Amino acid sequence: MDGRSALAGFTETGGAGYAAMRETHTSVLFLVGDRVHKMKKPLDLGFLDNRTRAARERACHREVDLNRRMAPDVYLGVADVHGPDGQVCEHLVEMVRLPDDRRLAMLVRRGEDVEQVIESVARQVADLHAASPRDPAIDRCASVEFLRELWTLSLDHLERLKVGGTAAATVARIRSAATRYLDGRAPLFTERIASGRAVDGHGDLLADDIFCLDDGPRIIDCLEFDDELRYGDGLLDIAFLAMDLERSGAVDSARNLLRCYAAASGDAPSRSLVHHYVAYRALVRAKVTALRHEQGDEASGAVALNFVEQVERNLERARVRLVLVGGVTGTGKSTLSRTIGEYLDASVLRSDVIRKELAGIDPTDRTGDGVDSGLYSSGHTRATYGEMLARAASELAHGRSAVLDATWLSEPQRVRAREVAAAASADVVEIECRADPAVLEQRIRARAERNDDPSDATPAVLAVQLRRRDEWPAALVVDTTDSSAVDKAWLERELGLAPW
Repeated sequence: MDGRSALAGFTETGGAGYAAMRETHTSVLFLVGDRVHKMKKPLDLGFLDNRTRAARERACHREVDLNRRMAPDVYLGVADVHGPDGQVCEHLVEMVRLPDDRRLAMLVRRGEDVEQVIESVARQVADLHAASPRDPAIDRCASVEFLRELWTLSLDHLERLKVGGTAAATVARIRSAATRYLDGRAPLFTERIASGRAVDGHGDLLADDIFCLDDGPRIIDCLEFDDELRYGDGLLDIAFLAMDLERSGAVDSARNLLRCYAAASGDAPSRSLVHHYVAYRALVRAKVTALRHEQGDEASGAVALNFVEQVERNLERARVRLVLVGGVTGTGKSTLSRTIGEYLDASVLRSDVIRKELAGIDPTDRTGDGVDSGLYSSGHTRATYGEMLARAASELAHGRSAVLDATWLSEPQRVRAREVAAAASADVVEIECRADPAVLEQRIRARAERNDDPSDATPAVLAVQLRRRDEWPAALVVDTTDSSAVDKAWLERELGLAPW
């Protein structure tokens, strides 16, 4: 891996004919006929040191060995170069020359249908991950502590560059959002490691390094110079290509890639984790592109800033939220909760259902219990809210937003919910549903006639709730008399960007 594709983003002489030379910041490539001969530069770049011939020879063999995992027919081996005295003086990676116009990136730019290719790539990457050894050194690179180090090192590096200075406020917001996500999600990362999701992956999966041939895609140019940067969560590996596709405007292809990878790998991650990983991969590209700008490539400055914006957007989509949807009976809490749950891909927990689960009865069973008695006694109500919040805490810790559908009439109940959100480093959104009194009574009576809803509330219960409810100044008030008030624009404005 050369920090950029070995066969893209290059300086070229000789055109695209029989012979050409291309140069990256770590290698020189000689393209002759149907072959590529790749020579490592004798450089020390900090992250790699190829100043000695022995080091370059090791790097060549390492590149071939690792890339043969996915493209054995492309990586032919390592060739020795002999000087005039007949002695070995250099080493080259020998590769099959692949057609530039069949890069996945080119196909996406041309608007071609790439979905079959995407599905094949997802399966190939899933197979690579399945074949990966499982090892404590690999596991460590999928831990929350290691991810925190990756974010810190990349952000610190970006801040030292001109682009980082230009976007200083955005970079500060990115640091805060990434840290907040990691702070509350330790159980998520621990469980993913325990379930074998830490792998030796590709490490630099970009659309420019995928060649769409008649007999299937070839994936080349994995990251070979630092094992720890190639190790990690398999989802972080596939997220590199998802990021690259999103950046190219192919969001549907990115979604398809992730769906196919999930099916092939048996992995069903939270979408917040997907976006957190996509954000990190965009940060890596921002840093690399900003460094190119630092070295004199003026056009790279704007590209790097676009990557920075992509980081922030994906961290917004990755936000974990606890949404309280409250209000007296009949205000449409459950309808709004379902809408929000679908928008955020969140779990919806309904107190009416949990209340009856704790009592061991079916959700639509009727007990005849009145206000302050049986299922509606203060003790059972406390137990119901306690169980709902415990379930929500688990959802938040595992990177899933939760929508809590309950009356939330009591301020102490709301305080406890805020504490749960704070403990999980999750954002809390509080919504109070209201509607005209006549509409409330009409809804309650219609629901009772249908007899298909977990709620046991009656007009008499409504009257008690209206008398007892605590003021809720922190809540966003939604008048559900008009059901059209909550549309996509409202959801995005009040809840932020949704995961895709």
